[in-house]
Amino acid sequence: RMVGNDAALSARLLQVANSPLYRGRVEIDSIQQAVTRLGLKMVRSLVVSLAMKQIFQASSDALDRQFRKVWDESLQVAAISRVLAGNVSELENEQALLGGLIHNIGALPILTKIDERYGFSADADMIDELIRELAPDIGERILRHWNFAESLANIPTACQDPGYDPGPFPTYADIVLVARLQNLAASQGIQDDWSAIPAFAKVGVESEVIIVDVEGPAEEIAEVRTMLEG
Repeated sequence: RMVGNDAALSARLLQVANSPLYRGRVEIDSIQQAVTRLGLKMVRSLVVSLAMKQIFQASSDALDRQFRKVWDESLQVAAISRVLAGNVSELENEQALLGGLIHNIGALPILTKIDERYGFSADADMIDELIRELAPDIGERILRHWNFAESLANIPTACQDPGYDPGPFPTYADIVLVARLQNLAASQGIQDDWSAIPAFAKVGVESEVIIVDVEGPAEEIAEVRTMLEG
């Protein structure tokens, strides 16, 4: 009922439910059918996605560009995470997607505070440095305050630590860690030696492979990205 009262969210649910990733034999036109087809975890991801997109309205072009940069990275990491999780039987695709969406959520309050304090005079390099230093801890605190499960709440800090290795079984933080590094390699050409990073072996990705360049996964990632962008 709450979903049905939000026109923007209702429209997104119907759009995604009828997208190539979820489309069934018959096009659906009711919110109840959309929720049934997508499942509650995907609905949750879409709610978070819409909220994050609407939460920040910058007063300057410089800050708006920074937000778009953070948002674009979050979408791409989420798309890669969902595809990676498809090869890990212990993990769920939609939870991995949500993990990717929220991995840098700590950047949003930082951008909001900078906007309030500096406005048009905000410096891009200063913003990047603040996000790099502060966003992981802030993000984890936000998710814990919102009572996210431990498997998701630790993602903002864990995905920044190449040595993260809580045990022999893959976690959502492992997925997002690999997805974040894959995105850096593909978008910025930043690819260090990944062979010693435990998450790659647990997720089942060869350390020298950039999956966004591999036919098959690349198309899947593009499909998920298109779905998230609406």
